[in-house]
Amino acid sequence: MKNVIAFADEFGNNSFKFSSESTHFIIASVIVNKDNLSDFYLGVESIRTKYFQKGEIKSSKIKDNHTRRTKVLEEIIKLKFNVYAVVVDKRKLYGEGFKYKKSFYKYLNGILYKELYKTFPKLELIVDEHGGNEFMLEFKKYVSNNHIRNLFSGSEFYIKDSNKELGVQVADLIAGTLGYIFDEHKKSEASQHFLELIENKIISINHFPKVYSPNEYLGNDIGDEYNKIIVELSLRNIFNYLDTESAESQQKQDAINFLKLLIRYHESNHYKHYTTSQEFIKHLNVNRESNLSKEQFVNLVGSLRDKGILIASSREGYKVPTNHEDIKKYIRHGNSIVLPLLRRIEVCRRSLLLATNNELDILKDSEFSTLLALTKNLEA
Repeated sequence: MKNVIAFADEFGNNSFKFSSESTHFIIASVIVNKDNLSDFYLGVESIRTKYFQKGEIKSSKIKDNHTRRTKVLEEIIKLKFNVYAVVVDKRKLYGEGFKYKKSFYKYLNGILYKELYKTFPKLELIVDEHGGNEFMLEFKKYVSNNHIRNLFSGSEFYIKDSNKELGVQVADLIAGTLGYIFDEHKKSEASQHFLELIENKIISINHFPKVYSPNEYLGNDIGDEYNKIIVELSLRNIFNYLDTESAESQQKQDAINFLKLLIRYHESNHYKHYTTSQEFIKHLNVNRESNLSKEQFVNLVGSLRDKGILIASSREGYKVPTNHEDIKKYIRHGNSIVLPLLRRIEVCRRSLLLATNNELDILKDSEFSTLLALTKNLEA
């Protein structure tokens, strides 16, 4: 697994006074491969000088100047990095305990720790040491007390001054922008545009509390062919896998990241849209020592299907199945491969039987008993 650096910052606070305070608490992590770090810093410094002169890149300096935010984002997204975010809707955190800062931070600490280090076992996490980032300081304590060194070897946690750390400044910008996308007090006609700008940089947005309802992943243009049962089953199986598996190997890490991307595209695209294997592979290679091949990717999808996870596929790519036709496309594809292969095996078997006067039946071996049964049911 490739070493990566994550620069993290937060948006929002622990207040539950939603009439005047934030409705969401957001942690944005900007993920950069160490190999790309020098170029990333050069690019960020150029953007900082252009738009912020001698000051830091900060979302709070842009505020609701949507034109200026758009210009900065349009240049930032040209750099090599990805975004991994946790978005907490505080309005859905039921229970008096969450209104106490200690309980609120403890809940978020567990979420961020589990999600970040499960996805990036070899991670250097850098956060700001100044400002109102109490959560990140508490998170450092949490990591120190709970970090399993033999499981997450090669991972470190650093706190640096944001005016010296350009990566943290980008994390501040992204966290603030996500605030303008999700928080009820910040939303505007520009929210969708901001999301579209950073869309290709997002590896995953983890929403909490988790509500596994297919309706939260849909737009308003659902057709009659949309099948709620298929979507619910598909998402339930995916979330069950994500909740129970950990990145103990590169293969498991690839599987976890692929399923998160699958949900991400399901959430952001029209439910009929497929995403190409090339697009998935590009994101999965962010945290790999060596690039994932097309064959390895196909095997990865196959292994997840073996575990009962429904994944629709076609010539256009892959997606979460949302209707009967999606499932039929997958079955047709399998049918087009399996039946011709079985017929070729049967033709080979019959040729040998004929040539040996029925003495050599290559499917009579016990290891081929299933194949023998299948070929008997083939049409002549």
